[in-house]
Amino acid sequence: MAVVILFLFLNMCYSNSSTSSNVDLGNKYGKKVDPTIADSPVYFASGFQFPMWRIISNEPTIEYMRWGLIPHWFKGNSSEIAAKTLNARIESISAKPSFKTIVNSKRCIIPSNGFFEWQHQGKNKIPYFIYGEKDSILSMAGLWDECIDVSNGTIIKTFSILTQEANEFMAEIHNVKKRMPLLLDEKRIHSWMNNEDPIEVIANNKGVYLKAHPVDKTILFSPKSNVIEAQFPFAPKPTQFSLF
Repeated sequence: MAVVILFLFLNMCYSNSSTSSNVDLGNKYGKKVDPTIADSPVYFASGFQFPMWRIISNEPTIEYMRWGLIPHWFKGNSSEIAAKTLNARIESISAKPSFKTIVNSKRCIIPSNGFFEWQHQGKNKIPYFIYGEKDSILSMAGLWDECIDVSNGTIIKTFSILTQEANEFMAEIHNVKKRMPLLLDEKRIHSWMNNEDPIEVIANNKGVYLKAHPVDKTILFSPKSNVIEAQFPFAPKPTQFSLF
């Protein structure tokens, strides 16, 4: 299982960050702040750890949900399906069993301060940190659902980040799968939350201007990856050769 997860981690939109304060998120999205929701900075998080995240839904208050959507009807091993629903292709959500019943009822925004993606250079894989050039908070389109935790009877809210075909900038970085999170411009935030047709959202969305730089993969793979250094620009040292 660990090998499979590592392979997916290297190839999909499964790493994210969230470093804004609750107050900043409340001001941006016009939401009340729940004092019980932590806003400790998340510099790097892998979706395969199913982290809790601050989410913007149609509720008046910022919500706290787990990454990896578990459909309300699912009765099996929740971690198995959650690992498959960290992302959802917006082009097919209306046909997929996990998403088709919630497309027009449980939409959300996943605030992000930058995400991580991998560029393939031959056999080498270079991680990049991608963030807004003008927007410090990126608005990723998503879907959410809720189910009952059979172990204790509590309600769990979970979410999935929507992806689309990579634009020219992202295709240079994510150059194998060529996908990217669906990053909504200010107008499309409201359109998405007001149930505009998904294909129309893609067609009309202007997106946001992005910047990117390589980061240190040894930090991302370390047990202490949630550090600010995970986002720092990194240039590998050239290999030194000796004649003696």
